[in-house]
Amino acid sequence: MPLTDPTSGAVQETPDRAGISSAPLATEEVVVLDYGGQYAQLIARRIRELGVCSELLPHHVGAAEVAKRKPKGLILSGGPASVFGEGAPVLEKELLELGIPVLGICYGMQMLAHSLGGDVQAADHGEFGRTDLTVSDNGVLLAGQPAEQTCWMSHRDAVFSPPAGSRALASSPASPVAAFEDEARRIYAIQYHPEVVHTPFGQEVLRTFLEDICGCRRDWTPSSIVAEQIERIREQVGTGRVVCGLSGGVDSSVAALLVHRAIGDQLTCVFVDHGLMRKNEGEQVIEAFRDHFGVPLVAVDAEERFLAKLAGVSDPEAKRKAIGAEFIRVFEEEAEKIQGADFLVQGTLYSDVIESGGGTGTSTIKSHHNVGGLPDDMQFQLVEPLRTLFKDEVRAVGAELGLPDRLVWRQPFPGPGLAIRIVGGEATRERLEVLREADAILQDEIRQAGLYRELWQSFCVLPDVQTVGVQGDERTYGNLIVIRAVTSEDAMTADWARLPYDLLEKIASRMIGEIPQVNRIALDITSKPPGTIEWE
Repeated sequence: MPLTDPTSGAVQETPDRAGISSAPLATEEVVVLDYGGQYAQLIARRIRELGVCSELLPHHVGAAEVAKRKPKGLILSGGPASVFGEGAPVLEKELLELGIPVLGICYGMQMLAHSLGGDVQAADHGEFGRTDLTVSDNGVLLAGQPAEQTCWMSHRDAVFSPPAGSRALASSPASPVAAFEDEARRIYAIQYHPEVVHTPFGQEVLRTFLEDICGCRRDWTPSSIVAEQIERIREQVGTGRVVCGLSGGVDSSVAALLVHRAIGDQLTCVFVDHGLMRKNEGEQVIEAFRDHFGVPLVAVDAEERFLAKLAGVSDPEAKRKAIGAEFIRVFEEEAEKIQGADFLVQGTLYSDVIESGGGTGTSTIKSHHNVGGLPDDMQFQLVEPLRTLFKDEVRAVGAELGLPDRLVWRQPFPGPGLAIRIVGGEATRERLEVLREADAILQDEIRQAGLYRELWQSFCVLPDVQTVGVQGDERTYGNLIVIRAVTSEDAMTADWARLPYDLLEKIASRMIGEIPQVNRIALDITSKPPGTIEWE
């Protein structure tokens, strides 16, 4: 669990807080330069799915920064600019002199063509979405692919003729040259997006580039990641003592287990039970880490302290601040008891590094919805074993380490816990218990229906609203529970989940029948955007 400021989310970096570089230790990699494309991060993810480590860097980092990573290949992403636009990103010619294959995608293709003397023009009309593609010459990049196929386009400018020495491979209705290659200079380019699922042969394009053109070994696997990170951690920590704030979420659990696998009892985990977790989660965390894995664990029952701080607080930001400040105090008290602890484990993910602009190896950490913040006077060096990984890779590593499925596939949960799902009212013990029981019923039924892993998040909200009902021929005045369930790949966008009606009926019946304080159930069918996943 990254410990971040509960109000701004930012960790105040100091020279003593040194993170692990985001670059892999020994694994081969392909660098993706981001020219502002909406799918740039997805390119990196697709490459990793093919067993090759991929690092996403801002396009302006320069050839020297790319060369330091000794990549096997380079990909230039798409972007919203036109090569003719004022201030548009331009190709740094030194990138073509690194002696490695280069693949341009969308804007990356147009930039290559424009820079190398090809003919790029504003087409009569743009192509957006599913488009027919005709392959006239398979070349190397499109080897084995059918002549007629579909792809996903998103562009207005188009390449009308490739640079001298290159040969055109494909075309589309508005793109006379939708792909070209120059084997001698090891330059390859496609106008369409191979990284999206709407391009049926897109993953084959990337596989060909990685395996046949770049010669990558495709050895980026959960077991190799575990081995590399264990070596990194041992090298960084040596004989030092390490402390980890364990939340029970996927990121903190996998980070803690990786560090423990590397240095054993040099690690002490601190689990602060603030009384705001889901039903039985605290016991599950303690059982998994202390009892099953034998991780030194300090479990702090701080429910009374947190409830006292939340008394009379209904504003969501005030709740966050109160919870964050108290978490800092509890964690600091426990950390001070661990003699000689110089290192702090953080579950920073690669997506956090990218979104914070830290892809060039900086230690910037983006805002998180976690409960705590690291005080400026606590001097720790950061150990960040997940810094090179996306969320799906973290789960795969967790499974490789033997983490129980219930923890590996646990849905995201806000740091302020259930307190932030009590909307418009105070988080009292009674309200927390109502919400906790409702959430337990929801999770139980969704798991029994086999839908848990299909959902990004599913949870209940308890608004400060009471409604009239009739139960047992008597008028009731009870609580409203709102069910929220969404599907998503990365939480940047989300769609409301179409749960079966019979499942919803069963959930509602159980909640009303088993929780006396509840007499009405509602379903939130808002997608993101325009809404958010959480209510507050």
